[in-house]
Amino acid sequence: MARVELKGLTKSFGPVKAVQAADIAFEDASFTTLLGPSGCGKTTILRMIAGLEQPTGGDILVGADRVNDVPIHKRNLGIVFQNYALFPHRTIGENIAFGLKYRKVPKSEMAAKVRNALDVVRLPGVEDRYPSQLSGGQQQRIALARAIVIEPDVLLLDEPLSALDANLRESMRVELKAIQHRIGVTSVFVTHDQSEALAMSDRIVVMSAGKVAQIGTPEEVYNRPANEFVADFLGASNIIEGRLQGRADGAVVLQVDAFGAVPVREDRAASVGSGPAAKLMIRAEKLLLTEGPAPEGRIAVKGVVEAVDYQGQLARYFVRVGERTYQAMNMIEGRPFAAGDEVTLSFSPADCAALPAGT
Repeated sequence: MARVELKGLTKSFGPVKAVQAADIAFEDASFTTLLGPSGCGKTTILRMIAGLEQPTGGDILVGADRVNDVPIHKRNLGIVFQNYALFPHRTIGENIAFGLKYRKVPKSEMAAKVRNALDVVRLPGVEDRYPSQLSGGQQQRIALARAIVIEPDVLLLDEPLSALDANLRESMRVELKAIQHRIGVTSVFVTHDQSEALAMSDRIVVMSAGKVAQIGTPEEVYNRPANEFVADFLGASNIIEGRLQGRADGAVVLQVDAFGAVPVREDRAASVGSGPAAKLMIRAEKLLLTEGPAPEGRIAVKGVVEAVDYQGQLARYFVRVGERTYQAMNMIEGRPFAAGDEVTLSFSPADCAALPAGT
């Protein structure tokens, strides 16, 4: 186990700046996710930590050691790739023991270490099988067992769940986090899936166009996004232009068309500057639709349902208010609203966030 720190880490491919001056600390025994859309630089960062890419600038520290020039086979890292990278003509035991051979672990110890790794991933007794005899989820666990059997300082996970179907992916993310917690290894997880990042992470590093957009706990980046990109990328959001009226009673007051004055808690408006322009963010699940009046204490307006995205227990509604359409995600009680229904759309100011303008 070790703390990993990136200081001003930069990577360019010709004129393309894939990573720009990233400063990130991955704390000892933590599970940190690099999250962002394709091409944002998250996989490039992971590959530089692994030693598969050479940084253009900056430093990579594992513990107290700078490892920029240390080759991959001399970095004590466990890596799980998207496609698992298992050797098809070797047994499961031979696959898991592969890294132990390069570390000259005595044969007398190998079998015990392999059995222990299989116990950790809850697949005991499969040493003599071949990868083709296992399901996708089981192969993913074997790839993880191969990574942790060497007792790595750092575990690197490059979208390891993306090849699994939806139901298996959800169960495996719970299992993967549980395994990481049991072995206590510093883990760096790469994904573009927001739900994976929110469910599994101690901290999330949101990336955009090679830059770090925000670092924080799942609750922080979801409820207190630093800018519009983070707010829009994490979940379904309504982001509305507004003007800063002032600050009073621990709140930033925004004047917003259709809703009037909205007081936003100071801790959810930390990134708003001193200029008059600002934006209001309301998560789709915080917008409540009702047939009659809204509950007391909520800001409410009238609207018309334009479209309905039925999702089983809940529905995503697109509601027209004046010249703008808002998204609302509500649990279904009785029948869902239908297109053309007149509704009251409401929210609590305590559930909003304020964002800087121009992002």
